Amino acid sequence: MCQPVNLPPVGQSEPNGQAAIFAEELLQILNHGAIALMISIGHRTGLFDTMARIPPSDSQGIAESAGLNERYVREWLGAMVTAAIVIYDADSGCYTLPPAHAGLLTRDASPDNVAVFAQYIPLLGQVEEEVIDCFYNGGGVPYERYTRFHEVMAEDSGQTVVSALFEHILPLIDGHLSRLERGIDVLDVGCGRGQALLQLARAFPKSRFTGYDFSQEAIEWARKEADRQGLNNLLFEVKDVATLDEQGAYDWIVTFDAIHDQKSPDMVLSAIHGALREDGIYLMQDIKGSSHLHNNLEHPIGPLLYTLSTMHCMTVSLAQDGAGLGTVWGRELALKMLNEAGFNDVIVKELDHDFQNYFYIIRKMSGQVGDSLN
Repeated sequence: MCQPVNLPPVGQSEPNGQAAIFAEELLQILNHGAIALMISIGHRTGLFDTMARIPPSDSQGIAESAGLNERYVREWLGAMVTAAIVIYDADSGCYTLPPAHAGLLTRDASPDNVAVFAQYIPLLGQVEEEVIDCFYNGGGVPYERYTRFHEVMAEDSGQTVVSALFEHILPLIDGHLSRLERGIDVLDVGCGRGQALLQLARAFPKSRFTGYDFSQEAIEWARKEADRQGLNNLLFEVKDVATLDEQGAYDWIVTFDAIHDQKSPDMVLSAIHGALREDGIYLMQDIKGSSHLHNNLEHPIGPLLYTLSTMHCMTVSLAQDGAGLGTVWGRELALKMLNEAGFNDVIVKELDHDFQNYFYIIRKMSGQVGDSLN
C-alpha cells in the first residue's frame, strides 16, 4: 500500500526552498523543449552545417549561404543565441557557431551529432492528440501516423548502430568476422530501411543477407538503395516477423532496437529461435535500462526514453492489440523472454562509448533448452 510522502504545505516553503527551485527547473524545461525543436529545424535545414563551414556572418549572409529565407533564419538565430549555442557580436551583427558546438550539431560530426535525435521531439508532437485520446480510451497510435519516422530512425541507426558496426559491434562476437568473410546466411528482423544490411552486404560479398520489415515504405527504400549499389547478395521483403516460419535457415540473426516495438515480441523471439541453425548466433541490440523504474532514476536519458515509449514504442504495439512492452522494457524482462523463447546461452555486453544500448549475444546450442541465463 502506498504511503504519503512528507512534504511541506504549499506556500510555506521559503523563497529559496523547494518550490522556488522547482519553478526555476520548470522554466528551464520549457526553454529546453523549445530549443530541441529549434535544433531539429537547424539540422533539417542544414543551418548548422552551413554555419560550420562559413566565417562569422550576419543573418543575411547565413541565409544566402543556406539558401533560406532571411527573416526565418534571423528568428532562429535568436533562439540559438539566447540558448548559448550560437555566439552573437552586437557591434558587427555577426553570428558564430563555435567549433566545439559544431562538433555535436553537424552532419560532419556524426556519430556524435545530437541534432539527429532532436528530430524526435517534433515527430512525436505530431501525434499528441491521438496519444491523449489513448489515455482516455486505450488502444494505440499506428505506425502510419508517424510521418518521417523511418527517415529519422535511419539517421538514428546510422549513428548508433551502423557507425559502430565494424569497429565495435561485430568484434563483440568472437570469430564472427571470419565467418562472414567465408559466407553465411544472415537475417535482420525489423530491418527498417536496411542501413546495417546494406553495409554488411557490401563488406561481405560471400554472405547472403535478408531483411524483413512490415513497412512497405521502408522496404521499398531499402530495395532501391540495394539496386543503386548493385548488391546482389541482399533481399528485402515485407513480412510480419511474428509469423516467420523458416526453420534452421540462418546462421546469424540480428534485431536492432526492434523487439520492444513488436505486437507479439514473444512470438517473434520464438520464431527467431526456430529460424536459427544449430550453433547459430542471435544478436539483439536493445535499449539499456532496467525493467524496474527505481533502477532507472539516474539514467542519463531516462525522461526521453519514457517519453519515446509513451509517444511511440508502446503505443504502436498497443495499436495492434499487442503487448505494449515500451522502450524501457529492460534487461530483466528481456532475459526472461529470451529464456522463455528457448535461449539459455545469453551474454549481455556493453560498449564503453554507448550509454543507450545493451548487446545481447545469444548462441543457439545443440539440444538447447531454455532454463538458465548468464
